Parts: sequence; C-alpha cells; structure tokens
Amino acid sequence: MDHEQAQVIALQALAWLVGNDELCTVFLGATGGSVDDLRARAGDPAFLAAVLEFLTMDDAWVVEFCDSVDLAYDKPLRARYALPGAEAVHWT
Repeated sequence: MDHEQAQVIALQALAWLVGNDELCTVFLGATGGSVDDLRARAGDPAFLAAVLEFLTMDDAWVVEFCDSVDLAYDKPLRARYALPGAEAVHWT
C-alpha cells in the first residue's frame, strides 16, 4: 500500500472516529488531545498513524469501521504500516 492510499484510509478512520462520540472521547483521553487537535493535525501523517494505531487495538472497532466504508478488514493495519513509525513496531 502506498503512502497516499494509507493517508486516505486514515482520514476515513478519523472521520469515523469523530462520528462516534463515545469512542472519540476514549481516543482523546488516551492521547491527551482535544477536538481542536483533531482538526489541526488531520494532515499530519504521524497523527494519522496514531489514529490507525488506536483503531486497530480492537477487532470490533476495525470491523465496524471497515463495514461503514466498505473496506477489507486488513486495510487499516496495512495502512498503519505504510505511515511513519511502523518501523518501530516489534511483536516481542
């Protein structure tokens, strides 16, 4: 997956997250961010990576998001790996 496609998926995930009041509150609490930060950082690839990182923490969130935008379930994680910071992910 290329960087541009990954950013599109991350922006879709951000829009989905913002539309989910309960989950958006959890995201903001986990990141220490504000609603203003969501708007200001929407173009920042590192922030978009954090959105995907958060989304992929729960399979139910991934399924709900992917179903809402007609996306294959593996795409959010693939998009995450195409954005900055993925090289630091270790599964040990």
